[in-house]
Amino acid sequence: MINIVLVDDQEVARTGLRTLAERDGDITVVGEAADGEAGLSVIRQHRPDVVLMDIRMPRLDGIAALERLAADPSLEAVRVIVLTTFDEDDNVLAAIRAGAAGYLLKDVAPAELRSAIRIVATGESLLSPTITSTVLRHLGGQIKTTLRPELLDPLTERERQVLARIGRGESNAEIGRSLHISPDTARTYVSRLLAKLGVRDRAQLVVLSYESGLITPGST
Repeated sequence: MINIVLVDDQEVARTGLRTLAERDGDITVVGEAADGEAGLSVIRQHRPDVVLMDIRMPRLDGIAALERLAADPSLEAVRVIVLTTFDEDDNVLAAIRAGAAGYLLKDVAPAELRSAIRIVATGESLLSPTITSTVLRHLGGQIKTTLRPELLDPLTERERQVLARIGRGESNAEIGRSLHISPDTARTYVSRLLAKLGVRDRAQLVVLSYESGLITPGST
């Protein structure tokens, strides 16, 4: 059973999320909160596997709540999915930098919601990189980031190639086919990139590929 907590200031949104998440029987909502401050208390009480958290909330917003979670070693195993809309692109990037496993759009399909929760709960890719890169490409030139090409300085040419594929949302198997390497080798490269670039998960690698200028928003 995957235990989750819902943090959203709209009761109707929490009710809908609970209904959708619990439909298959392997996910259960163990707690709810209407703002980030209360959310932190509920999370500390229940230590869920996954948290679905809105960005815009009273008292303490989702990004500030994420920063506090990331700073608490006892909550390291708690994974957070940010709930957002297309007009919150800058907030999404800030949330991923703050430690979110990734994000879902609020109009996500029910099956996609449950699939994302399961992915995050296993700790594999934390959030499908395809979702992340698709949203970033959709936003295109709306993304307001200052390019930081120096982020790529520690990387070899092959590591840059792998990072570019991650930024395009490719899985390890797809990276392997694109670069003519095995999926296990691709996985090794991903682990190496996480260590070299000092980021915690694949979602942050996607953002970094854009921030460094390796991938241009709107490109394929």
